[in-house]
Amino acid sequence: MTQADEMNTETIAETSNFILWKANEPDGEITYHLELGTVTVHFFQEEWEEFTELIKGL
Repeated sequence: MTQADEMNTETIAETSNFILWKANEPDGEITYHLELGTVTVHFFQEEWEEFTELIKGL
């Protein structure tokens, strides 16, 4: 089985232009992926928590 086969993903939110999804990586790490058109921003768990705090402050 390849790593791609072992990765479990879940869509958290989606609009017609944006999508936020998370992946349970094979090594146990959870990563978050924010797709903004042609740009994708990748976050590790700690970075995602900091980013959500930043957004809450807006």
